[in-house]
Amino acid sequence: MPENLEANPLTTPTLLVLDADPPPRLGRLTGRVGVVHADASTLAERLPSADVLLVWDFTSDAVRGAWPGEGPRPRWVHTASAGVDHLLCPELAASDTVVTNARGIFDRPIAEYVAALVLAFAKDLPRTLELQRERTWRHRETRRVAGTRAVVVGSGPIGRAIAGTLGALGVRTALVGRTARSGVHGPEDLDRLMAGADWVIAAAPLTEGTRGMFDARRFGVMQPSAYFVNIGRGQLVVEEALAGALRGRWIAGAALDVFATEPLTPDSALWELPGLVVSPHMSGDTVGWRDELGAQFVELFERWMAGLPLVNVVDKQRGYVPGH
Repeated sequence: MPENLEANPLTTPTLLVLDADPPPRLGRLTGRVGVVHADASTLAERLPSADVLLVWDFTSDAVRGAWPGEGPRPRWVHTASAGVDHLLCPELAASDTVVTNARGIFDRPIAEYVAALVLAFAKDLPRTLELQRERTWRHRETRRVAGTRAVVVGSGPIGRAIAGTLGALGVRTALVGRTARSGVHGPEDLDRLMAGADWVIAAAPLTEGTRGMFDARRFGVMQPSAYFVNIGRGQLVVEEALAGALRGRWIAGAALDVFATEPLTPDSALWELPGLVVSPHMSGDTVGWRDELGAQFVELFERWMAGLPLVNVVDKQRGYVPGH
């Protein structure tokens, strides 16, 4: 932790919250911290007076625009999300400000969501629902999940949780990370693993090295019977290339929970692509998730007040929390 990151015990710290509705529940911090609220239009003018910035509206890019400028900046920024690409800008990355994220909150819910998609595809549930709406009785055979192969791109907590959950279903899963290490393949193995996979799961952070990594060449590597799922970041995927792969039946189907531009507009061609399941960035959002995010921040804030090292500290050059 940088020197003097801890709160000054003689003053009441100022917490600036980039708002979203509903606002965070700060529980035990009530009366112990001065809370100031901001939106995209007021964030820049209020940054200099803040000790800590809570990016509660984690869909907003306002921090990237507001951070450069005159005056002091908060010593600590916490985002209520796993990804940090929406707030990192060169000035923040180069500063002494510590950035933390919501690592640990979304792992299991996202893993369950991916498992649900795998089962739905294997058991042809989308087609079953279509036939029911048509009042059509059509017997089909479906795929056995146990014994199939998956490659999960992204070896952080979310990727590992996905691998564990799919493993419980009997899916043989390989993890791919930034560098090869015990139990994790490096990027050089990705094409080979994708070529033999029944399920390709994108769970990587968005960095310059991962932006657009799933392009026409990568979809061309996949088997015609394979499925692609993205629960990472929308910009990992070249959406036009995925559309071409689905229309050309290069792959059997896909599911996107994240998109290059959100929300997806009503006139987007993605809505009607054959074999594509579209969901509105909800894979990690289970009942009570906002309360969990608030409780996590309160615990972190109390560590900061006590001068203890913060956890979930993001490597601002890499764009994610390094593994251990």
